[in-house]
Amino acid sequence: MIVLDAHLDLAWNAIDWNRDLLQTVAEIRARENATNSLEFKARGRNTVTFPELRKAKVGTFICTLLPRLFRPNLMPAIQRYSAMEAAYAAAMGQLSYYRALADVGYLRWIKDAATLDKHVNAWKTSGGDREPLGFILSMEGADSVLSPEQVQHWFDAGLRIIGPAHYGVSPYAHGTGTEGGLFPQGPALLKEMQRVGMILDVTHLSDQCFDEALDIYGGPVLASHHNCRALVPDQRQLTDDQIKRLVKRGAVIGSALDAWMLYPGWVRGTTTPKDSGVTMDTYVDHIDRVCQLAGNARHAAIGTDLDGGFGTEQTPHDLDTIADLQRVPDLLRKRGYKEGDIEGIMCGNWVRFFKEAWKK
Repeated sequence: MIVLDAHLDLAWNAIDWNRDLLQTVAEIRARENATNSLEFKARGRNTVTFPELRKAKVGTFICTLLPRLFRPNLMPAIQRYSAMEAAYAAAMGQLSYYRALADVGYLRWIKDAATLDKHVNAWKTSGGDREPLGFILSMEGADSVLSPEQVQHWFDAGLRIIGPAHYGVSPYAHGTGTEGGLFPQGPALLKEMQRVGMILDVTHLSDQCFDEALDIYGGPVLASHHNCRALVPDQRQLTDDQIKRLVKRGAVIGSALDAWMLYPGWVRGTTTPKDSGVTMDTYVDHIDRVCQLAGNARHAAIGTDLDGGFGTEQTPHDLDTIADLQRVPDLLRKRGYKEGDIEGIMCGNWVRFFKEAWKK
């Protein structure tokens, strides 16, 4: 079944983790294990490469720009720069990585509804064997946006989605692990995003920022990689009320495969997938809860976050690579989901969302 994955940090993996994503997963694991490049537990445990995306039938994905300003107590794997200008330069370097692969025809850059429609139909017709992989460009944390006025510049460069914060705080908003609202430039950023047609990703916003952003921003909203707080209590997850509010806004919510978001009380570096009993069926619990709260299957989708600073040491224990996404349809069938709803969760809901968001 064709899949659209709403969150992959591909350029970050290619540039900062020095992974050749044109290789297979096995080749990268072997190289990282052989060269003793094991400064992080995720080394030698990667799950995503371009060949593996084809195997997974992930013909389309949202991929990120992820340069971060320095903030104390951040996870060590996250990029950290001392100045916004350096973060901007790093983000442009990541953008150039995607552009280089698009220039040679390996990737197809999707910036509008017509291109998306043509791309998805081509993948459905051919199974993807002769088609490029398609990507929509997002920015996780707005540290690289030097001012609200620069949003137009980023849109013209091909960026289509911004999440104002990541872990900690950004120049515009409080993010995961912090409490507080938008900073003085935050409202102006959101208003400029709405003006140019930039989509808002609420992922990683603090609870107060979530409320403030939805009050200020009137354009299309998504949650690219979010799970359910009712199942895993943590500020990183969405509350039932937040999910319902997103549903009213026509948003789609991508469920993530990071095991600490699937298991209450997960301790990074200590808890293991097998000991915790986290499986792909646990993942489907979060998809199902979104559907139950929405009263339909039109707002749940895939947003794996695989290789987002972690590997198989922090995924469901029955997942080896992203190709195991193809197990999700059967898990949904076992819960009574109809084929049309399953196709929507795997791909169609995101396609519908972007086609509506890009109507002009």
